[in-house]
Amino acid sequence: MYSYQAPRRDMQFVIHEVLGCAQALAKMGRSEVDHDTINAIMEEGAKFAEGVLSPLNAEGDQTPAYWDNGVVRVPDSFKTAHQQFCSGGWSGIGADPQYGGQGLPIQARVATDEMFVSAAMAWRMCTGLTDGAMQTLISHGSAEQIQGTVPHLVSGVWTGTMCLTEPHSGTDLGLMRTRAAVDTQSPGQYRISGTKIYISWGEHELSENIVHLVLAKLPDSPAGTRGISLFLVPKKIDGQANGVRCLSVEHKMGIHGSPTCVMQFDEAKATLIGQVNGGLACMFTMMNHARLGVGLQGLGLSERAWQAASQYARDRLQGRSMTQAALPGTSADPIIVHPDVRRMLLTLRSLTEGSRLLLYYVYQLQDRELSGDSAPESTRAGEWVAFLVPIVKAFLTDSAMETTSLAIQVHGGAGFIRATGVEQYLRDAKITAIYEGTNGIQALDLVGRKLAANGGRILQSLLLELGQVLQAPCPPSLQPLATRLAELLQEWQALSVHLLQAAATNPDELGAAGADYLAFCGYTLLAWSWLRAGLVAEAALQSGQEPEFYAGKVAVARFYAQRLLPRTLAHAAAVRAGAASMMDPAGLAG
Repeated sequence: MYSYQAPRRDMQFVIHEVLGCAQALAKMGRSEVDHDTINAIMEEGAKFAEGVLSPLNAEGDQTPAYWDNGVVRVPDSFKTAHQQFCSGGWSGIGADPQYGGQGLPIQARVATDEMFVSAAMAWRMCTGLTDGAMQTLISHGSAEQIQGTVPHLVSGVWTGTMCLTEPHSGTDLGLMRTRAAVDTQSPGQYRISGTKIYISWGEHELSENIVHLVLAKLPDSPAGTRGISLFLVPKKIDGQANGVRCLSVEHKMGIHGSPTCVMQFDEAKATLIGQVNGGLACMFTMMNHARLGVGLQGLGLSERAWQAASQYARDRLQGRSMTQAALPGTSADPIIVHPDVRRMLLTLRSLTEGSRLLLYYVYQLQDRELSGDSAPESTRAGEWVAFLVPIVKAFLTDSAMETTSLAIQVHGGAGFIRATGVEQYLRDAKITAIYEGTNGIQALDLVGRKLAANGGRILQSLLLELGQVLQAPCPPSLQPLATRLAELLQEWQALSVHLLQAAATNPDELGAAGADYLAFCGYTLLAWSWLRAGLVAEAALQSGQEPEFYAGKVAVARFYAQRLLPRTLAHAAAVRAGAASMMDPAGLAG
């Protein structure tokens, strides 16, 4: 099995050279978070990911979490790692210092977030969900809720969950049956009753307490999603059990180390978060955090797949190069010499590194949104983040399905058996395309809500931003990519107009085109990301810096332009094909 190695140099390239994060943070008034500080955080995170977390990935897969008479057991190593995570300050790295955190901006810690996910995704889900619960409480909770809960989450003594799904109700939250009632014995308190399923880390022994953010309906609330409220439900109150219990743990295809729980709430004491019937708006704070986090999981799994496939292709000897022997003194060459293996490896690398370029940019936008530097600037950044969230979540996780499958294919039969460990990556990747809103739901969110938002002004401003890269002088090596990107930005605009016009007469057009429209956006955004990276790499080559490293970036950018970017043609054609053939009743009759 493969050990994870943090790709420090690749991360530094994105953070410092492409995005200029230290300079961007200085403009936001955070000059203390400089180049060296970011590198120091990255290095410490790499040590923790490689030395502590990486061994947990296979252990959690082979020793799944299990239910034991209401208690959920995980490997002892998971508990030890959680203790080290908290004692090292990682649990509060981004939290406000007033709650005991370090208050570091996202750009300073995004690399470590990726490392922790890559090293042990199932383990990291617990602390990742806690971060989301923390943000939701700070954004929408009362002063009492924040003071009584957030410091415990920051320290890691408590962890958090989000409880949405019910046995009969998945995406359609308006159908939920979990009920809240005013506690007549305790002013300002409520009682929650109902069952929630698919609750990641809903029960465990890593922390002293677990706080659940639970969606429920009050009596006489409006029908549908307009009648949903959000409640804070601790597992324990003052050390005493609070009517919350785990009924079972699901047996799953992947992420075995993460307990996926069925949770029962029996008259559990709760407090309201935000306003009555305003629960969905509050929960979207946590869900958007989680959706970007799932995109990060897609990237993390792709990185592991790339590392494993690349190492195996260099070590495995089989066949001869079709031109000349790479290792004349041996009976075979490494399989990396074969064109089809190189196709798979370069697809892996271009999708993985392109995903990193895009996702880190979105997190930089999120820092800009939260900086409060200037109202128009932060507002615009927030609008772009909201538009890009469904693309990042869906495209990066669909890419992870491709990259992890390719990693198995590079290994051949060795990838299909458990000894190498790569088959776990594919099993773990599948859930990323499903939870926090399936990728089909992300596509509907994009075309049904985000595309027409503010009269299409958000997309217009984003396309103008993306087009700025085309103003820079472009070397011959990258000119085909730049030319194609210019065409794609125009096509993006035309496709959007076409889709909205078609949907005006037939609403099915949105659902029929959504997945292809989102994929088109994803491939175009990666083209933009690779052009930015390629321009930086070419400039470095001209000055004689690290020729092998930078030449590799330019080569991968060219591969992406020639071999993967043509996929946009198919997706654009599918969008324009319309809904008729898809919705024809004869197609699925019988």
